[in-house]
Amino acid sequence: MKRLLSRLLSVFLVACIGLMGCSAAPTGSIGLSGDYRQDTLALVSTLRNAIALPDDAPEKSTAQTQARQLINDFSARYRREGSVARLSSYTTMRTALNSLAGHYSSYPNRPVPQKLKDRLEMEFKQVELAINRGS
Repeated sequence: MKRLLSRLLSVFLVACIGLMGCSAAPTGSIGLSGDYRQDTLALVSTLRNAIALPDDAPEKSTAQTQARQLINDFSARYRREGSVARLSSYTTMRTALNSLAGHYSSYPNRPVPQKLKDRLEMEFKQVELAINRGS
């Protein structure tokens, strides 16, 4: 009897852990809606805010962490969607995301250089124009 209860408890715990892993994004995390246009514009806005913060701002590290998480979430969600992957807005956005993520990975404690900020801003404008055009 003790062995049966032990097995039932272990099956129950595995099921609970499995269901918790399949639940929605954790509280406090920013999720994507699934609407490519809306998600892209929200990501551009968040990244602009993270880049524009002064280096001595207390919320700078939080904004960078949030930006990195959003970059990962966006990439994971839309990488394999064929209808999105062919859009010019997506390819331009991926270029910008790769540049910023590369900087955050290689130089986590350094500010984003002005040259990279200018390039990102130009790419963000191209993305917004392409999304407004519908491509």
